[in-house]
Parts: sequence; structure tokens; C-alpha cells
Amino acid sequence: MKKLFALAATVVLGGALLLSGCGSDKTASAGGDQKQVTLTIGASPVPHAEILEQVKPILAKEGINLKVIEFTDYVKPNMALNDKELDANFFQHVPYMEKFAKEHNENLASAGSVHVEPMGVYSSKIKDLKELPDGAKVAIPNDPTNGGRALLLLQKAGLISLKDPKNITATKEDVVDNKKNLQFVELEAAQLPRSLDDVTVAVINTNFALEANLNPLKDALALEDKDSPYANIVAVRSGDQDRPEIKKLMAALQSPEVKKFIEDKYKGAILPAF
Repeated sequence: MKKLFALAATVVLGGALLLSGCGSDKTASAGGDQKQVTLTIGASPVPHAEILEQVKPILAKEGINLKVIEFTDYVKPNMALNDKELDANFFQHVPYMEKFAKEHNENLASAGSVHVEPMGVYSSKIKDLKELPDGAKVAIPNDPTNGGRALLLLQKAGLISLKDPKNITATKEDVVDNKKNLQFVELEAAQLPRSLDDVTVAVINTNFALEANLNPLKDALALEDKDSPYANIVAVRSGDQDRPEIKKLMAALQSPEVKKFIEDKYKGAILPAF
């Protein structure tokens, strides 16, 4: 567990939650004759942790005590999962997971899709992308898949063209047409909302937009199509998809109750992917 404590600076809910261990740990139920399995999952605060809170009562009835550890970055949840400090995590889409796993020699897999968060273009300086001035600073995520995703959205908005118009891992070096001479500023995805005072526009993942009180449906100057392929998944170590606890977790996350929660709470800014 030593590596876990190294994560403490970025864990919003204390790492102490993991001291009881991951999936194999059990505690006696109130009845004294039934064992309860502890399942520990890492998640981004919004909306992932909020959604997970909805399934705690469902899983409790199945004998599973769900513990949620909140992370504020896109790196440590996968490292903790690979190091068996977590049973699963919930914050990413498949393109990001596959690229991360390849680069870090990890063996991760998707246990299933839960929701889609359309990426959007936001600004505190302009009200319409037609007002975007020449040489404007445009902030995008600095991780490969979300950076490419942001560039694809800017291309869709007619601001740039890419060498390969469908390349999800495109970088600013792949921009072949940039009539407005946009200056791309690459930042950690979590920092993008705070960059709005320093750039003209920023391309922000919906979870971070919501944390910054930005409404994708009202505030975004451009938004991904609602049929975006970037569904957010529950990631596990390869082979753990068949663990009974993980199967019960996915059944709860893909339940009618969770679908209604997503639709009612996020009102179209986040969409069920099941």
C-alpha cells in the first residue's frame, strides 16, 4: 500500500479508505452470517463519483460495500488500478485507456460503458466562434486522445483542418489549415476551466466543465455530437471483467435507476450509454 499514500495529494477522499484493501476483503454483515465484499473504485468527482453514489444502496443489497476514491487527474487512477490498489476505476473512455495501457505496459480492459460526456468549446471572452480573432489562444487537453478529440471538435466547427480528418490522436503538428493562426496551448485537462481568463477559448471535457459550473448545453460555443463514440467506461485489470463483484457493479450502473438519475440530474449534458 505504500504507493497508495503517494497518491494522497491528488485524492479528494482520503487514501485511508483503501486500508481495508480491495475486492478480497470481507466484513461480517449485520446479520452475522453473511460476508460482505469491499469493492474499491477510483473516480473523477463529477459526474463519475456522483453516479457511483447512486449504486451504493443497490450493491449493498448484493453484499457489496462500495468505496469510492476521488482522483483529480487522468494518470494516477490507472496506475493505482494496475498496482492493485483499486479494483476498478471510472473516469475514462476506451481510446484513452488503450493508449495509456500501451504506453505504460499495463493490461487494462473495459468492463462496460456507462455514459457519454460531450466535449465542448468554452469562452469567457466571446459569445460566438465567429468572433474568434486572428492569433487567438486556444487551450486543449495535453493528453494524446483528449487532445486529438479537441482538435477534431475544432475541425468540426470549421476552425482548422487536420492531415487525417478522423485521427483521434492528432496533435497540433497535424493541423494543415489554420486560417486564423490559432495558437494552441496544451494543459492538463483538469486545469482547462481555470485557463479561461488567459485564453480566448478552451476545449473542456464535460466533467471538468460541470465542476466549474459551466453548463454544456447553455455555455458551450460548440459541442460534440450526442452520438460521440467516447463513452465513459469502468476499467479493470484484464480478466477481472468476469469477477462476480464487477458484474454486479456493471449491472447496477446500467440499471433503469441510474439511467433515470443521469437523465434527470444532467438534463442532456451527460447521456446514458446503455
